[in-house]
Amino acid sequence: MALDYEKLMAKSVIDLPFSYTSRDTMLYALSVGMGGDPLAAEELAYATELSGAPKTLPAMATVLVPDMFPPDLGWDYSQVLHAEQRLELFRPLPPAADLLVDKRVSAVYDRGPKHGALVLFEAEGRLKKDGTALFSIGNTIVARGDGGFGGPSGKGPQPHRVPRREPDLTADLPTRVDQALLYRLNGDWNPLHASPDAAAVVGFERPILHGLCTYGVACHAIVKTILGYDYTLITAFDARFSAPVLPGDTITTDMWQEGNVISFQCRAKERDVVVLRNGRCMLAT
Repeated sequence: MALDYEKLMAKSVIDLPFSYTSRDTMLYALSVGMGGDPLAAEELAYATELSGAPKTLPAMATVLVPDMFPPDLGWDYSQVLHAEQRLELFRPLPPAADLLVDKRVSAVYDRGPKHGALVLFEAEGRLKKDGTALFSIGNTIVARGDGGFGGPSGKGPQPHRVPRREPDLTADLPTRVDQALLYRLNGDWNPLHASPDAAAVVGFERPILHGLCTYGVACHAIVKTILGYDYTLITAFDARFSAPVLPGDTITTDMWQEGNVISFQCRAKERDVVVLRNGRCMLAT
């Protein structure tokens, strides 16, 4: 069934309630590798409540929008790939909150039968109690099996360019062999990340790590390596997904800092495969 452009562009949800607790905040931190060193007090401040309310990684905003990519949009859901993630933070995330979330399809581009369709989503989260804006999210999805539906052409947002020189800093963060099973407890139940059978159907020898988990590991690396674990400095965090991570891979994050812009990319170290490209982390000035 071909995509219905008008139906997609009309797809929106307003004032969707969503709540999370300190337990969810600690789970997210653990799922992107915080607490890997049991003696690092800076990481325990994210992964436990021992020093008070847990600190919040900015990338956690990506799991605070329920059902961001609903399967009922008329696309072939088995051929859908998450291509890009964008995040803007208006203030640091609280460790627990009741939210209201708005989400919508912001653009759909037809790249032809051979190249599929691009579907862009946007979401905004704000505090339920007073309407304070917390974050804005943008996602680019490639629907590989749904090009040629007769919609407008387009390329989506221009990617950030990473400097063409040796990185200023590099961080290696290992992933666990069961990391995808841990990360999916944040609410992404796609069987591709848990079922060997589902992974085999789309050509993988075993379940792969969520792209947004890799994104969270990159955020962890920058907070650890450049920001001295001060999560309040990040105001935006964007990246493109380029290859899957296998649970157990070491994720190497290369970083370049120019003023309040940190450019980054990630590699699966053992396989020497770039898994995240065009990364841009904006810092408060």
